[in-house]
Amino acid sequence: MTTVFNFDLHATDGKARTGAISTPRGVIRTPAFMPVGTAATVKAMLPDSVAATGADILLGNTYHLMLRPTAERIDRLGGLHRFMNWQRPILTDSGGFQVMSLAGLRKLTEEGVRFKSHIDGSRHMLSPERSMEIQRLLGSDIVMCFDECPALPATDDEVARAMRLSMRWAERSKAAFGDRPGHALFGIMQGGVTRDLREESAEALTRIGFDGYAVGGLAVGEGQEAMFGVLDYAPDMLPADKPRYLMGVGKPDDIVGAVARGIDMMDCVLPTRSGRTGQVFTRHGVLNIKNARHQDDPRPLDEGCSCPACRNYSRAYLHHVFRSQEIISSMLLTWHNLQYYQDLMAGMRAAIAEGRFAPWQAEFHATRAQGDIEPL
Repeated sequence: MTTVFNFDLHATDGKARTGAISTPRGVIRTPAFMPVGTAATVKAMLPDSVAATGADILLGNTYHLMLRPTAERIDRLGGLHRFMNWQRPILTDSGGFQVMSLAGLRKLTEEGVRFKSHIDGSRHMLSPERSMEIQRLLGSDIVMCFDECPALPATDDEVARAMRLSMRWAERSKAAFGDRPGHALFGIMQGGVTRDLREESAEALTRIGFDGYAVGGLAVGEGQEAMFGVLDYAPDMLPADKPRYLMGVGKPDDIVGAVARGIDMMDCVLPTRSGRTGQVFTRHGVLNIKNARHQDDPRPLDEGCSCPACRNYSRAYLHHVFRSQEIISSMLLTWHNLQYYQDLMAGMRAAIAEGRFAPWQAEFHATRAQGDIEPL
C-alpha cells in the first residue's frame, strides 16, 4: 500500500479541471462529490450501496462524532473506516462550522471554542489542537483545519476578524497535524464575499503550505450570484497543483458552476436529505414524488438512470411508499439522488477530458430548462 497522497491534474478545459487524488485507501477522481456521512453513516444507505453509485470518498463530521460515540471509542474499535465499514477514503471536517452554529451555547476565544453539547448539555473545548487530535483518532484520510465560519450577511470587520483568527488557527492546525505520511491536511480560505480578504487568506494559507485547499465561508446565506462572484476569482488564488474543495455545495447547478470555475471537490447533505423528503433530482429538473400527479405514472424517475429505484420501480410505486411512510422510500430515493450526483460528476469528468465542457454545460442547462421543477 502506497503512503503517498498526491494530486495529478489530467486535463483542463477553460477553468474546469479533471484529475485524480491518490491516497493509500484509493483514488479519488475529480471533480468529486462527497456524500455526507455525518454520524458514521450515509443515511438510508449501506456502504456498498454508496460505493455502487460511483462515490470514491465520504465525508464524516468531527463535531457529531466527538460527542457520540466519541473519537476515543472509535479509535479503540479500529478507526472510522472499520467502524462504519467504508474502506475507501474519508474526509472529516474540523467541527468548526457546527460549533459556530451553536448560538448561545458557545464562547469563542483565541484558544478555541468552549461549547455545550446539543445532545446532553455537557461542556467541551474544541481548539485547533483538539480538532487535529480527534481527526487523528478517527483515522480520516483528509483532515480539515479548524476555522471560524461566520454566517452571512456579516460586517466587513466581522468577516476580517474571523478570517484572520482562522489563519492563526490554520498555523496551529498544521503544527498539531505533524508528519503523517499518507494523510493530508487541507487549509480553508475565508473572507466572505470580499476579494481583498480572500486574497489575504489565500496568501496566508499558501505561505503555511497544505496538501489541498478549501474555499470556505460560502453557501452560508449569500446566494448563488454572490457565491459565483467569489468563485470567479478565489480558486485562481490557490495553488494550481493542489486540490480545491468547495465546502457545503450544493444544488446541481451550483456544482456545475463551481466546476466551471476551477473547483475539484464538493460535499452536501442535499441529495440524501432530499431523498428522505421526497425531492428527486433528474436530468430534466426536480420532481416531488409525493405530488398526486405521480400516483398512476408507470414511468421510472429518470429513464437514463441505472439505480435500483429507476430500474425496478415506477413513479407510482415510489409515490405510494413515500405517502405510506415506508422505510424503503428513503432508501430508494436517496440511492437515486446519490446516483444522479455521481453520474453528474462522471459526465463532467468525461467532458473536461475530451475538451467539450462548454457544450456539455450548455446542454445540462438546456435539458433542465425543458423539464418542470415541482414545488415541495
